[in-house]
Amino acid sequence: MPRLPSRFAAVILAFAPLTLQRSWRHAEVLLIGAILAPGQRTVTTILRITGLAHERRFVNYHRVLSRAAWCPRAASRTLLGLLVATFVPSGPVVLGIDDTIERRRGKRIAAKDIYRDPVRSSHGHFGKASGLRWLSLMLLALVPWAGRIWALPFLAALAPSERFCRTRGRRAQEADGLGAAARAASPPLAARPRVGRSGRQRLCRP
Repeated sequence: MPRLPSRFAAVILAFAPLTLQRSWRHAEVLLIGAILAPGQRTVTTILRITGLAHERRFVNYHRVLSRAAWCPRAASRTLLGLLVATFVPSGPVVLGIDDTIERRRGKRIAAKDIYRDPVRSSHGHFGKASGLRWLSLMLLALVPWAGRIWALPFLAALAPSERFCRTRGRRAQEADGLGAAARAASPPLAARPRVGRSGRQRLCRP
């Protein structure tokens, strides 16, 4: 595994408490490899770019994602804290939300549904796509070396279809209703969405 400078190693070690010590050895490789790997960040690509292409016990790295006990939300909270401390230490914290469709087919993918395809659709044509709907929450911050505001994602969550929720006795929640339960307890980080000219929803402080 490549050796990291101490400054970058400290950032990676911030995620160490999220897993057990025996799992962290493999999770650390996956995390570093995901940063370094170009293109699709598969486990095979990560092992190849970190110099572990001939690792005989490669299944241990797959088990980090399939069997190891760790909380993705806790990892997202840690990542958000690092992003805020780096780019907006004095505030304000502005969040953006966007959805994307992962095109998936198969009888065992219960949460899939038919959605509007933003790539194939236009003002006069309604394109459809079958797949899973993911919501991505991003920190909107000015990146000094870019000279512009970037959307830095820190959380992705599956938004099951209304049919999937109905069959399991759940209530489907729209994108503009996220965080409504916690709104009474504390001021929200993101206010009601404002729709821009492109039709995308943007969440920001009032």
